[in-house]
Amino acid sequence: MTGPEEPSTPTPPENAVAGDRSPWNWLLFIPIVVPLLTFLYNADGPRILGFPRFYWLQLAFILLGVGATTLVYQMTKKR
Repeated sequence: MTGPEEPSTPTPPENAVAGDRSPWNWLLFIPIVVPLLTFLYNADGPRILGFPRFYWLQLAFILLGVGATTLVYQMTKKR
């Protein structure tokens, strides 16, 4: 008698690419690291339209993330 058979795992082809290693992908760290720099928004002024720096800077961080993601996408998409 033989024991239970182990499920076989498919092996990837030898020429399979592990991932996109474009240097443009490093730009995606900018919108991650910049909001962690608390000294940027650790103040009340300047105020824009009556909003303290913290609130309008959060919106600026969103725009930074969208801009960086769009740039990386455009530079790395297959043509």
